[in-house]
Amino acid sequence: MAGLVLGLVAQYEQVVVRLSGERVVLTSRGREREFPRDVIAAVFRDGKQLVLLGHDGGELTRQECDLNTGRVADAFTEHGYPWADVDPHQGEFRRWVPGAPGLPEGANALLKVRQESLEKKEPSHEDVRELREELARLGVVVRDEKRRQYWRTFRKAGPAAE
Repeated sequence: MAGLVLGLVAQYEQVVVRLSGERVVLTSRGREREFPRDVIAAVFRDGKQLVLLGHDGGELTRQECDLNTGRVADAFTEHGYPWADVDPHQGEFRRWVPGAPGLPEGANALLKVRQESLEKKEPSHEDVRELREELARLGVVVRDEKRRQYWRTFRKAGPAAE
């Protein structure tokens, strides 16, 4: 019985990608998110995460993805989506330290709370995700590396970014 429960948990947490020429639908942890093709500027893998970027440079989504990178890249390119081998904004990220200059008002406080969550023995993935979304509303993209946060800003594109 334990094997079945573990299998169901793994399946629940695994991202499911559905592609068409018109949209990308990602389902993970019971949450389905749909992205029309025209809002996607780039798709790439960042470690074990699948990332969709918008035309304003902000992340539309960043999700754990254990699927084979080559197969994922092939599927996206076959449907006409712009696949990138690396993050096109990779060189813009800076390591976050408390009080880091250049961040929008309120971002340092959110990054501090997010860092505290990341440092817990068992971080709350929901908390970390929600704080990432709050930062995105301020025009900040954040990525994690060994419980350290790296950030960059992007230009928000009006109401669609909210």
